[in-house]
Amino acid sequence: MTSKERTVLERRIVFLVLAIAVALPLVFPLGLKTQVTPLTEKAYNLVESAPSGSVVLLSFDYDPSTVTELQPMAQAVIEHAWKKGHRIIATAMWPQGSQMADMAFADVQKKFDNSKEYGLDYINLGYKVGGMVTMQAMGRSMEAVYPKDMSGLDYKDIPMLSGIKSLQNVKYVFSFSAGDPGLTHWIMVARDKYGIPVAGGTTAVSAPGFLPFVNDQMQLHGLLGGLKAAAEYEFLLGYEGAASLNMNPQSVAHVLILILIAIGNVKAWRKRKTIQQEARKNA
Repeated sequence: MTSKERTVLERRIVFLVLAIAVALPLVFPLGLKTQVTPLTEKAYNLVESAPSGSVVLLSFDYDPSTVTELQPMAQAVIEHAWKKGHRIIATAMWPQGSQMADMAFADVQKKFDNSKEYGLDYINLGYKVGGMVTMQAMGRSMEAVYPKDMSGLDYKDIPMLSGIKSLQNVKYVFSFSAGDPGLTHWIMVARDKYGIPVAGGTTAVSAPGFLPFVNDQMQLHGLLGGLKAAAEYEFLLGYEGAASLNMNPQSVAHVLILILIAIGNVKAWRKRKTIQQEARKNA
């Protein structure tokens, strides 16, 4: 077997082992527990501390490309908010965000036996172009920005919005953000300009960039970073959902990758040692 053929075979073996390592925990869950971080706990406490009946705003600032990480945390926050008796306004700064909101509401509704009423317990105002400019306009008049909801209902005819004149009337803003426009702009507008508490959920790779906002000024009231944070939120709610179950194969895959890296380094070291020995013999 030539060196090239051996490399191809080894690569196929790695792919096969990785596929098995990911598939087995999906079929046979390992029940791995996760430790809740302070960032997740702060976000949870923001929702937990808001009084029953509060009108809150959840902004779905992502699309299907990041649904694996952001959708589970959105569902967990919706469930938590509804358990606390909050009424949810859904908006979207990304074109497909409104569809993500509809999917999240439909999934969580099943846990409440479809008892939550549209227009009374939640509303989807949909996508609006403009990013930060749109957010600033919402601080002046919500109805001017969203004269109708996704279903075509007039803003003034939606019961839960009767007392919501502007962004300043919501209890908190929670942005599920995959980029711009998104969480950064909500911090600058809702928190810094209007003093509204803001929490957020992002992909794991984006989370470190938001850590400076979790400061003494409370620019950001907690941060959910990636699938692990979504699993932590589910743990705080007392159940294992999609995020918790998906953490099993992810954890196994990470361990396997570390093992493969170690094996690769050992092979590289042995190969380099052999080359050095042959060079000394030929010297």
